[in-house]
Amino acid sequence: MNRAERIRAALERGLDVRQIEVRDDSHLHAGHAGARPEGETHFDIVVVSPDFAGQSRVARQRSVYALLSGEFQGGLHALSIHALTPDEAKNATN
Repeated sequence: MNRAERIRAALERGLDVRQIEVRDDSHLHAGHAGARPEGETHFDIVVVSPDFAGQSRVARQRSVYALLSGEFQGGLHALSIHALTPDEAKNATN
């Protein structure tokens, strides 16, 4: 299982995920701090869950980081997080 699949699985285990997108952006960071030639170091995620209702942006990011702590210990360097409620996701597309 690659890192993107592990990220997806960890978020789906820890949250009531309604929509998820996990994109490996490591190639965009070649030569930067934390980048490795084999990639899988920089990711962009969009996760939609009702679990985020009533939480601040910081609280949402903390919950995602907590679910992915093992990935950070294993070489994940950077994560761009877009954590939305279903209503926020719906309004973003309208």
